[in-house]
Amino acid sequence: MSKPKNSRTVDVCKALALPVLEEMGLELWDLRFEKEGSEWYLRYFIDKEGGVTIQDCEAFSKAVDKLLDQVDPIEQSYVLEVSSPGIERRLTRPEHFERYVGSRIHLRLIRPLPPQNRRDLSGDLLARKDDGVVLRTDDGVEHSIADKDIAYANLEIDF
Repeated sequence: MSKPKNSRTVDVCKALALPVLEEMGLELWDLRFEKEGSEWYLRYFIDKEGGVTIQDCEAFSKAVDKLLDQVDPIEQSYVLEVSSPGIERRLTRPEHFERYVGSRIHLRLIRPLPPQNRRDLSGDLLARKDDGVVLRTDDGVEHSIADKDIAYANLEIDF
């Protein structure tokens, strides 16, 4: 089975960006190439210890835009966006979950979890396993959730 076209685009754009990010002392949190309405968006989410600034986003945007123009890996027109992943950042990779073990997260499941038939779970992330996570919900119940059953996950901050 071949990769979807946008997956290849993400791989190429990631490879172009990684040396620039490293040179700037930044890390790539996430990268998405997605269509909204009639527009395509290439979205870099960058981070660093202590958080990124507007200046970090602007400097990286200028540098990666120049590279993207030179290599031209995307056939159609698109909008380039660079931002922080935010305080309630999306957790998309195993290392994201590993970093936030002990933190409060929100999971949206693909299918409802029996017996309560809940698709939304919030609680403390207890562990990252090879194929999923262990979450203790507010009612004290521990759930082992497989990666394949997670629609999306976010860090959850109580204000």
